Amino acid sequence: MIFNTGSALLDAIVLAVVSKDAEGTYGYKITQDVRQAIDISESTLYPVLRRLQKEDCLEVYDMAIDGRNRRYYRLTEKGRVQLNLYRGEWVTYSQKISQIFKEAKL
Repeated sequence: MIFNTGSALLDAIVLAVVSKDAEGTYGYKITQDVRQAIDISESTLYPVLRRLQKEDCLEVYDMAIDGRNRRYYRLTEKGRVQLNLYRGEWVTYSQKISQIFKEAKL
């Protein structure tokens, strides 16, 4: 994608992806799901996950899978509230941008 993704939009996408599974999801799966919308590396994603955890939007727990520890992330109540705020803002923002593109002379 040629458009840059700001930190708020990236946070919104990550929160939306994590929200899909109430039990939580792990970093590699989050990366793969986010990549369906935008190109992102794991080295970009993990600082976002840490920041969202620090802001109490995500909680983290570890689970042993095939003898290895896997870190899982799930939304907190604060994360749910933040995601709902992002959703509302996105609707307004995307409608305005879409309207500008519709009115553009080609």
